[in-house]
Amino acid sequence: MSANITRKPIVNSPSRRTEGQSYHLEELILLFLESIEIERAVSHYTVRNYHFYLRRFTAWFTDATGSDDIGKLNLPVVRKYRVYLSRYSDKKGRTLSRVTQSYHVIALRSFLKWLVKNDYDVLPPDKIDLPKGESRSINFLSRTQVERLMDQPSLSKPQGMRDKVILEMLFSTGMRVSELVGLNRDQVDLERREFGIIGKGGRARVVFLSKRAADWVARYLVSRTDHWRPLFTRFSRGADEPQSDGETMRLTTRTVQRIVEKYRKKAGLAQRITPHGLRHSFATDLLHAGAGLREVQEMLGHKNIATTQIYTHVTNPQLRRVHEEFHGKS
Repeated sequence: MSANITRKPIVNSPSRRTEGQSYHLEELILLFLESIEIERAVSHYTVRNYHFYLRRFTAWFTDATGSDDIGKLNLPVVRKYRVYLSRYSDKKGRTLSRVTQSYHVIALRSFLKWLVKNDYDVLPPDKIDLPKGESRSINFLSRTQVERLMDQPSLSKPQGMRDKVILEMLFSTGMRVSELVGLNRDQVDLERREFGIIGKGGRARVVFLSKRAADWVARYLVSRTDHWRPLFTRFSRGADEPQSDGETMRLTTRTVQRIVEKYRKKAGLAQRITPHGLRHSFATDLLHAGAGLREVQEMLGHKNIATTQIYTHVTNPQLRRVHEEFHGKS
């Protein structure tokens, strides 16, 4: 499995409970993770995260109930688990945010949904309500701030050229950072200034490059002296042999996060911005310019329009006109 999950041999037990039969958590969780990886084609990051959340649940459940039989899970036990998540604190005193608590419950519900689908007699997942989420603020940059950020890389250095293109592409396409680092050189069609990617949940979509971004990508590719497949690679000593495909040199999402933070500080921007913040900036820039919500949904690769609607309260020009017309007039 791609998420490096160790699986014990599993006896082929019938899916429906027979008298005296137990549903052992560890075994079933591994089957569930294999299923979502193969059937739902989720990313290895999602598999890894679900494994983490369900491991935490398993440790708590076996300690709280003295059993690892998921058939013993009921609503009172779920309530106790929710209290545990709410009061959780690690050795450094760090607690779980409401969002992180939700992720734990979502993972448990997904696991139970898979069990029900496979005819296991367990607690129906729809009986478990999700925690109310914290209201999220949308962190984005204005066009002026974006330009300031993009002016920071030093173009006289190969690393600076690469970083410039990363910033340009994040803002031009609205890609997630995981989608960006997964790009290969032969994917990007500079002539048409568009190319296809596989995004979150295995959903395919087309992203578009502005003419300026395409020009920077072209300059960057001309400056490359290697023939590695990844579009963005790291700079380090002891690089791979010239004959390799350079896969081990591919940038990680964490590196891109550090790159954005580095230039944010260099630009003197007070507000914290991340690669995902540039995705927010892309969306708000489109909506400010008059793009429709449905079109922005398609370009962002959102499954549901409700996800895209988080931007409307910061991009509604009517609200601005009402404020300007009526505020402070009395």
